Amino acid sequence: MRKRVTLTVKEQKRLKVIIELDAGRMKAREAAEMLDLSVRQVRRLVAAYRKEGAASLAHGNRGRRSVHRISEGVRDRILELARGPYHDYNDTHFAEKLGEQHGILVSRSTVRRLRRSIGQGSPRKRRPPRHRSRRERYPLPGMLLQIDGSQHDWLEGRGPPLVLIAAIDDATNEVPYALFRYQEDAAGYFELMQAISQSHGLPLAVYADRHTIFKSPAKATIEQQLSGELPRSQFGRLMHELAIESISALSPQAKGRVERLFGTLQDRLVKELREAQASTLEEANRVLWSYLPAFNARFALPAAHTGSAYRPWPADLQPEQVFSFKHQRTVASDNTISFDGKKLQIPPGPKRISYARARVDVLQYLDGRLAICYEDEVLIVYQPATQDPVRVGKFTPAILPEPTSPGPEPHREASMPKPREPYKPAPDHPWRRYPVTQRAG
Repeated sequence: MRKRVTLTVKEQKRLKVIIELDAGRMKAREAAEMLDLSVRQVRRLVAAYRKEGAASLAHGNRGRRSVHRISEGVRDRILELARGPYHDYNDTHFAEKLGEQHGILVSRSTVRRLRRSIGQGSPRKRRPPRHRSRRERYPLPGMLLQIDGSQHDWLEGRGPPLVLIAAIDDATNEVPYALFRYQEDAAGYFELMQAISQSHGLPLAVYADRHTIFKSPAKATIEQQLSGELPRSQFGRLMHELAIESISALSPQAKGRVERLFGTLQDRLVKELREAQASTLEEANRVLWSYLPAFNARFALPAAHTGSAYRPWPADLQPEQVFSFKHQRTVASDNTISFDGKKLQIPPGPKRISYARARVDVLQYLDGRLAICYEDEVLIVYQPATQDPVRVGKFTPAILPEPTSPGPEPHREASMPKPREPYKPAPDHPWRRYPVTQRAG
């Protein structure tokens, strides 16, 4: 009877690969690359799995007493000292005293574990605030842009809630572009980067938080794992195509420049919007874009070095094609694709009459249109049913009106062909020459 064990997450993942390999659905070399092991070791795991089952993947020392475990006498002595003269020592200080005064050499983590087992916490309830030194700015503009969104009562109740999406240059504090949106979405960041690339150029890197807009929450497929790639969001795919490095911040303090920018704008820009009595998204954007030059003149700083790191826009790239959400679909047998639960028809093209089973690219433009392309050729463009902001993977095509009938043409009835009359054979037709007689029963 095979023994039952509880596998860790890592061992469970290894078990899935071994099962696939044992079933013949994967090659040993592929399994070795996924598990970061040699082919020889993978074959050993398969052999052990066939003999002992899933329990063979558990570590051999599981359930055994560690040879490095301290003795019961040493453990009792440490706890006795912890309750006595060292009760108000912190863990690190206590571990040092055990080695210096009592000759007991144990780590701080061991001391901490033993003290917590008897309910004795550290006497220091909180650590002192860490000293943070401000990071030096990048020397050239365009080397790094910090981007983020700020949800705030920008219109002070006069209109809908808005989100300000903005970028700030790390070298100069310049705000190259910003815009208001109804919500923080991928389309807003696409518009932000498109405006910056056309007015300033392509930056070398962008610095953002770990929002799913910037980092895809999807798990890597087998193909991506084998190739060493990570799943990308639409924004991550855009940065990869434009050769812009995307850096993820681990805390709000790490992107402090854009956080302080929003603090300043929440004080100053709100008053500009109030003076203009802006109450809609369009009015708020007009006020924002007219205010940015004055804001940059007031708060921008000279860069440490002269010059610019912005790269010019490549002449062979079309901004409309690049700054769009891209998907892939397989054409069905009836020359349709499924998108957002809707069937979209593909007309015959100049190169092919039918695109059945072909892989096509579906582009969602920022103005809401949806284009179906095959080998860089646009086959058809669908117009949106509404002017709502574009959302990734969401689209409702406009309903085309039915063609109206032009009405009956003059003398239409006379021009219509008469119904065909039944054929009657002539009197001398062979059918009439030889009359059919009924056969006698």
